[in-house]
Amino acid sequence: MKLRIHEVIPESVVDGPGLRLSVFTQGCPHACPGCHNPATHDPNGGYDVEVEALAKMLADDPLLSGVTLTGGEPFFQPLGCLSLALSAHAQSKSVWAYTGYTLEKLREKSDREINALLGQIDVLVDGPFLLPERSLELKFRGSKNQRLIDMAKTGSGEIVLWQDPWEF
Repeated sequence: MKLRIHEVIPESVVDGPGLRLSVFTQGCPHACPGCHNPATHDPNGGYDVEVEALAKMLADDPLLSGVTLTGGEPFFQPLGCLSLALSAHAQSKSVWAYTGYTLEKLREKSDREINALLGQIDVLVDGPFLLPERSLELKFRGSKNQRLIDMAKTGSGEIVLWQDPWEF
């Protein structure tokens, strides 16, 4: 299976805890003003990569704690992202995903592929980037409206925010 991406950061420290394989998907319908990655908006930009090649990058680096799906908009390509998330979990690695949608909007879509991807995400950073709410002091997000959602604790019920185990 292929995934259309903009780039891969093999060892990121800003897209979730620990060292992470950050995969910037290509294509984003949000076009948030002030977006830090506008080159990812065009769905025809970027290049195709085999998900298996990304999974191998993840497996070959023992220092990586997980994969982060970012973009662009990962939910623009739910099947490719799902395949990579399944591979990460098979390797006992965590899966984080950034989306310009809120979790509520993703659930409202009632899309089988999107729901399957949501079921494989450990932490979802949701909501559009809002320039007036931008803050460089926030951990793992760009604007105050964005939430870090613990998907295992949230399930299909009330939203539970992720708590950094290193913060007391």
